[in-house]
Amino acid sequence: MALESTLLIVKPDGVRRGLVGEVLRRIEAKGLTIEALELRVIERATAEEHYGEHRDKPFFGELVDFITGGPVVVGKLSGESAITCWRTLMGPTDPVDAPPGSIRGDLATVIGENIVHGSDSPESAARELKLFFGG
Repeated sequence: MALESTLLIVKPDGVRRGLVGEVLRRIEAKGLTIEALELRVIERATAEEHYGEHRDKPFFGELVDFITGGPVVVGKLSGESAITCWRTLMGPTDPVDAPPGSIRGDLATVIGENIVHGSDSPESAARELKLFFGG
């Protein structure tokens, strides 16, 4: 097992619905460390870079509009196998496929508003953490 860091975003729907505390509670209960945490509105240019791999897909504009449409909570999580642990806690992207007990399985119903984001690989985590936290 490896000590890793990963990005957490509680998306605008999660912030709007008052789920930040529940998401953070689950992260802490899992044993991951919250190293940084910040409430902010993501600038459009940052969102476009963050979702760059989807730039040519028809839903790109909707993704950017959604993530920039209200406050989010961004965080840096760390721990043993943090990337896989956080992705398991989140559940699959589509909440319909997410098992009970996962954040998306318990708290979301539609893919476009699935409450949280997490990096999907060590390379993505490094890129995303640099984008949101610098250095």
